[in-house]
Amino acid sequence: MKIKICGLTDPGEAGYLNRHQVDYAGMVLFYPESKRNISLEKAKLILSELDDGIISVAVTVSPDPDRIRAVFNAGFDLIQIHGPLPGHFPDDVKLPVFKAFNVKDLPMLENYTRDENIRGFVMDAATPGSGKTFDWNLIRGLDLNGRLLILAGGLNPSNIIEAIDHVHPDVVDVSSGVEYDDRPGKDPEKIASFVRAVRSC
Repeated sequence: MKIKICGLTDPGEAGYLNRHQVDYAGMVLFYPESKRNISLEKAKLILSELDDGIISVAVTVSPDPDRIRAVFNAGFDLIQIHGPLPGHFPDDVKLPVFKAFNVKDLPMLENYTRDENIRGFVMDAATPGSGKTFDWNLIRGLDLNGRLLILAGGLNPSNIIEAIDHVHPDVVDVSSGVEYDDRPGKDPEKIASFVRAVRSC
């Protein structure tokens, strides 16, 4: 079971991920509506602190080719795209994609399962970043044509074992569920609890 911790906002948080050897680190870019949105410059600082074995993911919403190229040039390993994919990727950019799906958009899934650039599908609640779960029965048994199933949406140390038992995803993706209750930022104790729970399965 792979672990993705998303919404990093500070270089110090990279150390929490390094300590537990998580698999993916996500950062929100070019989306000021999100409270976790950071500048590309801040993202580069976080990237510089991550261990080489952690796959970095730029989380975006319908990025245009210039932003895709900026993500690639910054050194990200993957780009996660919410909303429609761009009409084309820049020819000089080789960047695998995680395509995010809100549960209300699942009828469109088949349109993407044959896209060779898509490595996995992030299944999230109707409002991404809300910290709310959704009906996991909606994604059981989906045919993803060999792509990764990445479960997101309201996961936390208390419900992650139940989620894994129910969905059997390839990757579990957490953001708000490992943040402080009384201030912004990731809580290292919650990250530790989340990782322990996942690895106990």
